[in-house]
Amino acid sequence: MLDEPLKKVIVYLDPDEYKSTWLRNKSVYRTRMAIADGGELIVIAPGLMEFGEDKAIDGLIRKYGYTTTPEILEHVEKNGDLRNNLSAAAHLIHGSSEGRFKITYCPGNISKEEMESVGYNYADIKTITKKYNPQKLKDGFNIMPGGEEIFYISNPALGLWAVKSKFIN
Repeated sequence: MLDEPLKKVIVYLDPDEYKSTWLRNKSVYRTRMAIADGGELIVIAPGLMEFGEDKAIDGLIRKYGYTTTPEILEHVEKNGDLRNNLSAAAHLIHGSSEGRFKITYCPGNISKEEMESVGYNYADIKTITKKYNPQKLKDGFNIMPGGEEIFYISNPALGLWAVKSKFIN
């Protein structure tokens, strides 16, 4: 539980464990209650090779993308392929920032065009890891050269982050 919303979150995803956004989006749904409106989530994903865990899910993710809940629900209502695969619809909703914050993926094996086609921003993994080196960061708050404050998470599967005020009156 955090006292204040986070402006910038950097998540590293182990390439041996996370190969698809189906699994990698733990970085989104485990942090989105902690990220400030207008903030940014940067996902360093060197092993990212695909969106879905199988060809059918991959195709649905590529077709509909990570949009807002109302948009996904509308797609479910109008399109049998998504209506018949509600786990994919739920995944798309969980992988969305709902337009509140920016999600930038730094993938190892997916192109800029592919990443942007599903609704995420793209950044070059070499550039980002030079600036935010996972081997030098510690979990939690870090102050970068120049004074930028970031919140680093080395494995999003190990927690759920949220702002206290969202739960305590």
